[in-house]
Amino acid sequence: MNRHALVCRTILEHRETTQRDLAQTMDISLGTANRLVKECTEQGLIAPLEDGHYQVTAAGMELLEDYRVDGALIIAAGFGSRFVPLTFETPKGLLEVFGERMIERQIRQLHEVGITDITIVVGYLKEKFDYLIDKYQVKLLYNREYSTKNTLATIYHARRVLERGNMYLLSSDNWMRENMYHTYECGSWYSSVYKEGDTSEWCLSFNKKGKIQSVNVGGQNSWVMYGPVFLRKEWSEQFLPVLEAYYHLPGTEQFYWERVYLELVNGTAQKRLADAGVTQVSGLSVKQLPPSVPWPDLYINRQSSDQVYEFENLEELRLFDPKYQNHSDNEAMELVARVFGIPESEICNITCLKAGMTNKSFLFSAAGKRYICRIPGPGTELLINRQQEADVYEAVKSLNITEHVLYFNRDNGYKISEYYEGARNADPASRPDMAECMKLLKRVHQAQLNVPHRFDIRERIDFYENLCRSHGGIPFEDYGLVRGWMDELINVLDGLDRPQTLSHIDSVADNFLFLPDKSLRLIDWEYSGMCDPFIDVAMCSIYSYYNEEQTDWLAETYLERTPNPSERTVIYSYVALGGFLWALWAVYKSALGEEFGEYTLIMYRYAKRYYCKVQDLENSADRSGAEAPAVPMAKPLS
Repeated sequence: MNRHALVCRTILEHRETTQRDLAQTMDISLGTANRLVKECTEQGLIAPLEDGHYQVTAAGMELLEDYRVDGALIIAAGFGSRFVPLTFETPKGLLEVFGERMIERQIRQLHEVGITDITIVVGYLKEKFDYLIDKYQVKLLYNREYSTKNTLATIYHARRVLERGNMYLLSSDNWMRENMYHTYECGSWYSSVYKEGDTSEWCLSFNKKGKIQSVNVGGQNSWVMYGPVFLRKEWSEQFLPVLEAYYHLPGTEQFYWERVYLELVNGTAQKRLADAGVTQVSGLSVKQLPPSVPWPDLYINRQSSDQVYEFENLEELRLFDPKYQNHSDNEAMELVARVFGIPESEICNITCLKAGMTNKSFLFSAAGKRYICRIPGPGTELLINRQQEADVYEAVKSLNITEHVLYFNRDNGYKISEYYEGARNADPASRPDMAECMKLLKRVHQAQLNVPHRFDIRERIDFYENLCRSHGGIPFEDYGLVRGWMDELINVLDGLDRPQTLSHIDSVADNFLFLPDKSLRLIDWEYSGMCDPFIDVAMCSIYSYYNEEQTDWLAETYLERTPNPSERTVIYSYVALGGFLWALWAVYKSALGEEFGEYTLIMYRYAKRYYCKVQDLENSADRSGAEAPAVPMAKPLS
């Protein structure tokens, strides 16, 4: 930290600064202030005025130029799970505090000190940030790994921005009471506040000059890493190659970027890299990293307890800004308050339950009990008919096997249901669990329930195919060929005299709940309709990523006997068609910005592999002279 530059900056910003003012502003003793003023005067950096104040000279301004801040990088890619349901609609950094969005407050504060080169790293709901380009002339940088990796990856993707010069590194969801940014910064620093008692924050130890000497996760009565960061260009140039090496190491996906600094300053980075076989980092031998050599200085920037805020959850935000107690301007919170007849302030213990493939859900407490609120995901209105879903819940009510639904909106699909304490999902790896699930499915099918709509797999495949084509196309190279195979399967299935009854369709293990009293519930009926009941066995198999032996076992368990060749062929056909259908579904959802990893590939492989298995059944029957399966096939898969 260049204290002479800091003296010049303080005098420049405060205009009428005495030595006593300097001591107070710089948080140093009067004696140290007197010494620094003398040194700066002797070097011609400042000059005394007649009234006892000082002014910065041309030499002082030349010195400061090396410390000019070149820009800011703002991290805004994450989801903000602890702020649901607000962040289902709005990224955390765009939430308002006292009527001003947190990220806009920081941009405004940066502009006040002349910093206008601002890059925002976006990910979740990235489109929400687009308006900032026009309003503040910022740049947006998309982090494609925002949903699977932590801030180490974020900084890796934005490393070229930090390399450009002296840069602030900020979080979009920080709130600073007073503007703590400057046109000039005289050394690299990390903002810090004091935490009394036990804390899980990252605790700092530092010397008398404020240089950070070690970092520990958790501690007591400590100054902790909290809020903005400033990094000089030469600091970033040495740090970023190490961070880049960490990025490529297995097991670092969920690291914060600060973890790299922690291990450097604590002297453990060298061992981690060496153990991974890394011998050099940007031309520097790993042996030349700490503890063998000192690391570039990073200083603590101590702030008062009411200056910097990192809101951990909605409860903290409610305490800070009373608006959020009863007027969050969030549709889900307003709905819950209306359904239970309570103010929003009595909705508490809110946690993200699922930000999933079709819906988003959060858990909350109200009136002394816990409940789940389901919010339909983006684009779901095209995929799910909520009127039909409501009809299904009415039809199965007499079986007493679903979740207890307190509220259901037939128009938009919002649902509030009771949360079962101590319940667990079925385990697809547990045969006893899955045997119980098959019994429940069979009970539903044998009840011969009726609803006015069908689940028509041909119509659904056509529907998803058209959605995909209108949202960027279908990426599979052999799609036309495989689509023809699926049509063959459907044509033959349509010609069979198969029973039609209310089927769940979405019979994934997670939708089966074992309650503490050993009873079993089947939840989430939004895809349900009249269909061949064998489709539920097939869907359960592919959702569980079962192989052929496991699929056969599931069918035998459902039927309570060995399926005959025709039954096995029908189930295999639905496995193929289900895989094909959900592969298209995932392609469409990916086009909307959601990512499913290898799910799309797995589903598409089910379509191709089980088409071949149906052919194998036919060929086997032909060779043995036994009764042929009900689904003859054409050209085999090469």
